[in-house]
Amino acid sequence: CLDRGLIAMSEETWATIAQLDAVTASVQANADAIMSLEGVVSTNANDADAAWLILCGALVFFMQAGFAMLEAGIVHPKNMTNILFKNICDASIAAICFWLVGYGFAYGDSEGGFIGKTNFGLDLIYNGVGEGGSDGWHGWFFQWAFTGACATIVAGSVAERTTISAYFIYSVVLSSFIYPVIVHWVWGSGWLSAWGALNGPIFSGNPAMSNGFVDFAGSGVVHMVGGWCGLMGAIIVGPRIGRFDPDTGKVNELYSGNSALQALGTFILWFGWYGFNCGSTLAMSGGMGNIAGKVAVNTTISAACATMTSVFLGYAIEGHWDISMGLNGALAGLVSITAPCPVVDPWMAFIIGFVAACVLHAGHYLILMAKIDDPCDACVVHGFCGVWGCWAVGIFCTDKNIMYGGYPGGNDACGRAEQFGVQIVGTLSIIAWVVGCGGMLFLAIKYTVGMRVDSEIEEAGMDVSEHGLFSEATKPGPAPGMTSAVGYQPEPQFQAMPTYATYPAQNQQAMMVPIQQFAQPVYSMQPGLG
Repeated sequence: CLDRGLIAMSEETWATIAQLDAVTASVQANADAIMSLEGVVSTNANDADAAWLILCGALVFFMQAGFAMLEAGIVHPKNMTNILFKNICDASIAAICFWLVGYGFAYGDSEGGFIGKTNFGLDLIYNGVGEGGSDGWHGWFFQWAFTGACATIVAGSVAERTTISAYFIYSVVLSSFIYPVIVHWVWGSGWLSAWGALNGPIFSGNPAMSNGFVDFAGSGVVHMVGGWCGLMGAIIVGPRIGRFDPDTGKVNELYSGNSALQALGTFILWFGWYGFNCGSTLAMSGGMGNIAGKVAVNTTISAACATMTSVFLGYAIEGHWDISMGLNGALAGLVSITAPCPVVDPWMAFIIGFVAACVLHAGHYLILMAKIDDPCDACVVHGFCGVWGCWAVGIFCTDKNIMYGGYPGGNDACGRAEQFGVQIVGTLSIIAWVVGCGGMLFLAIKYTVGMRVDSEIEEAGMDVSEHGLFSEATKPGPAPGMTSAVGYQPEPQFQAMPTYATYPAQNQQAMMVPIQQFAQPVYSMQPGLG
């Protein structure tokens, strides 16, 4: 009996062991499946993040069309082709320069916290098969779109009198060196960075105490660089002919603008700004969608408040409803919320937009008093409002919002007002770099290849002199056979260009310079068919 009992127990034990082995095998299979699923989820998250950046980068690139329409609606029609030409070249020059050297200077391994020194020509981005993780192609694409936007800002400040050769030079230098250095300081591992500065965040060097310079989407990095560089260009190239009366200093309106193009450009820019600000989360996984949603809300509120504030300020000052200042007000609000968009609450965004409109109007009249001619007010909208946006971070940020916005650290720098000091140092450093480098660049251009076109060319228009188009004075007459047998003359298809109504008579004659003086071919074409 004892033997039979032992045998029975042995059989039960082996059966239990077999069951345990089966359970163990099942658990291992489930664990393998979970690991496999985690890999799939991780891959899908990376793909979603890459798709998000590509989509937002495309929106930011579409802002080039907004800049083009806005600037085309501001400049005189005789310079419209010239400004459109510069916009398409901005994006192209930025792509080539940022690929070859700019991206390496911006995000390469840091040299003393000042500039990057690796990954030129994207030579370090993974380009194999198998395990590569997030390869980084989408990162370059997104950042290139920002570079093009920065370069385009300058074109508006120096429009209608700057040579093509000067434009090419400053666009190359800005995209290759001036802008990437600031990117490295703030968004790379440079000395101002809140994302892993080489020697720790500025002031304390300890993330547990300090955050570094907070500029979420580029009030300082993009807009201040473009705006202050444009200011230096406008100062050095000088005002357009007739803008300021040489005797009285009175400001003359050279052209009232095309409101339809200005409005179209502004709406495109506002639309693209959601890619600009929301896309700066750099991801959609890991809860970043919530931050993107908050950014979209704050961006909208600031822009809307700045628009209406600017509209009513314009009415109070000028006595009429000025659409141009209303449109610029929207842009001022967008620029100002770009830095603090994830670290402030909606009511703070409202105040930021209100102050942005005040900065816009004050800056507009300030540069006119200083006899600085910026046709698009780009230095005010982007430069001055960019400063306000960076300072608004220090004024309105809360430690809770800094953590919610995804910034590392988790400290009380905002509560101790240290963050405001960091923002002051950061903005002054950006201004010093851009004014110094931009000033030297434009002076070098001015005294070498020349920065400004001749007065005769400026009067006739850049489209005639630089792009071979016809002016009002040099259009060909009707083609043979256009007059009927009964002497009927078809209605002309040309529409007269606006002229400088405030020009003295001798300057009006300069607009009639024959096209042959500019060594451009005279094309034979029928009116309206060219």
